[in-house]
Parts: sequence; structure tokens; C-alpha cells
Amino acid sequence: MRSWGWFVSRVMRLSVRWCRLCPWRGRSKRARRLRELWSYGRLLLNSLYFNVLTNSDTVLDCVFEPVYCIVDNVTRWFGVVFVCLVILLTSSVVLIVYLCVLPLIFETYPTHWILWHLCYGHWNLVMVVFHYFKATTTSPGYPPQEKSDVPSVTICKKCIVPKPARTHHCSICNRCILKMDHHCPWLNNCVGHFNHRYFFSFCVYMTMGCVYCSISSKDMFFDAYNAVEMQGERVIGAGLLFSLLSPGYTMVQSEYQTSPPPYTFREKMFHKSIIYLWVLTSSVAVALGGLTLWHVVLITRGETSVERHINRKETKRLREIGKVFRNPYHHGRGQNWKILFGVEERSHWLTRVLLPSNHLPPGDGLTWECPAYRTDTMTI
Repeated sequence: MRSWGWFVSRVMRLSVRWCRLCPWRGRSKRARRLRELWSYGRLLLNSLYFNVLTNSDTVLDCVFEPVYCIVDNVTRWFGVVFVCLVILLTSSVVLIVYLCVLPLIFETYPTHWILWHLCYGHWNLVMVVFHYFKATTTSPGYPPQEKSDVPSVTICKKCIVPKPARTHHCSICNRCILKMDHHCPWLNNCVGHFNHRYFFSFCVYMTMGCVYCSISSKDMFFDAYNAVEMQGERVIGAGLLFSLLSPGYTMVQSEYQTSPPPYTFREKMFHKSIIYLWVLTSSVAVALGGLTLWHVVLITRGETSVERHINRKETKRLREIGKVFRNPYHHGRGQNWKILFGVEERSHWLTRVLLPSNHLPPGDGLTWECPAYRTDTMTI
């Protein structure tokens, strides 16, 4: 009579022997890879069912994770293309201004208007180039990756490191960003604590430059547009006349064929360049102006784009239970602007706002001072 323990051990030995002699063992690396993928898929599926924190958002994040990965990789690659596009379009506008607009201003404008255009135009160009270069090359700021005494509010689920206040993870940069506002593909960089001022200043001065070019070339645009439209009507009218007249009317046909063009090639290029300049700058002024106004509202409220979404949800949640949400980082409208630009003295509005300056923002981006009356974010 065999014991029960012997029977169990015998079954286990037979199972191990069968696994060693199974037909697909060692057959190819592809089969081993399929078994690994199958095991990993089962593990993911089990984690959805046996995780006590599982909810509908977690399931959707897992389902759409491949889509997020593709979008992040494409955005990271397209960032280089967008930066090159900004440089190319800006350079084309500057080239047209120097070759077409300024010579006409020198010929037709009085001396004081010529001086104003030269001073304002070059100042605006310097501010645009400086702030765009600093916004793209300045690091937004990253929290320490090792243990430190810096207070943190949570743990990043992707970096697995402590995350200080106002810090969020950027899936495109694949790391946490201090005071993250958003990832800007036109900069190929995140907008965070150390380059937020450069980004906003670039938006302001680029909008001002586009408005300036649009207004300065408005009359030239109308003249160029009328010239191109008249030229198009002349060509269309000649074609219709050729189609209506019979071949016997050789005198009229030869007259239209041998008539000289009303504009030279240089004049045609001038008209097309002015039209391109006005359409491009007007479109960018409207689009970028709307984005700039949105950031003006956020800065006035002491929020970032990410915090605006979070604070809105928190305000709605607290309102349902009879409480009011207070933004702990709102220092007042004027003080919020001083903190963004790093203005400590009255003269800094000139040296740090109206002139190029690479001074650092106040604070290290790890800890934040909150007004005493806003330390309690929830009041009844």
C-alpha cells in the first residue's frame, strides 16, 4: 500500500519529466518568446482583476497605453520639425521685411517714422530671438532622483521617486518636471519652473511682432492683392477671348500674344512676398494671441495649465460638500506677475522684462511659499 505522500511526489516527478521532454522545448526562440508574451499578458490581465485600486480609469489607461506610447514618440520626433519650421518661417518674414518693406519705408516715410520703425522693429526681433533660444535650450527643472530632505506630496508612479509640490510627470520627456505647465512641441521642450518666463515672453513678443508686421504692411498688402487680382483677370479675359474668336481673327490674337506684361518678374515677386507676409503674420497673431491671453489668465490666478484642470475638479468636488477651494499658490494678481518675471525692484521692469535677461526665477522649484491666509485650502 503506497502512501499518499509517495503518490504526490511521483506525480510531481512525472510532471517535471514531461516538461523536460515536451515537444516545443528548445525548438526555437520564437516559441520561447511567445510563451513569455503569453505569461506577461496573463500577468497584466490578473493585475486588472486582483488590484484593489482598479477602476474604470485604470482599465482605460491600460487599454490605451499603446496609443499613448505612439503619440508620445511621434510628438517627440515632430518637435524637431516644429522647431525648424518656426526658425524657417520667422527667417522668411525677417528677410521679406528687410528686402521689401524697409526700402519702401525709407522712400516714403518721414524721418521720425523711419527711426521709430528701425528702433521698435529691431528691439522686437532681438526679444523674440533671445526668448525663443532660451525657452528651447533651458532645462525646465527636474526633482532629485535620489533620497533627499525635500518635502514631497506623493510618489511618481512612473519614475518611482518622491514628487514635490507642483511637479508632474511628462510622458513625452519621460521624467518629472518642476512646476510643469505643458509640453510645447514648438519648443521641443517642457515648460516648467526655469523656462516658464522665457516661454511666456516669447509668446508676447512674437504676437507683438506679428501685429506690428501686419499693421505696417496692411496698405502694401491691399495694393499687392489688387495688382495680382488684376493680373489674373487680364489672363482669364485673354483666354476667354481666344476661345471665343475664330482662328481667322489673327490680328486680335497676335495683339494679345505680343502685348508686354504689365509687371516685371521682380514686381510680381514683390507682390507675392507682401501677400505671404501679411497672411502669415495675421494668422499667427490671431492664433498665438489667443494662447497668450489664456496664459495671462493663468498667471494672474497663480496657476499652470495642469493645475487649472486639477483645481477645477477640486473646486467642483468641494462645492458639493459645502466647502470652498483656495489656490495655495495665489499671491495676488500683481505679486503673481512679479514672481513670474523675477521683479524685486522697480527698475527690474526695465532690465528684466523689457530687455533681455537670463536671471533665474525666485525659488528652487522644490518648495513653495504660500500666503498665510491660504495655508488652509478648504474653508466652510
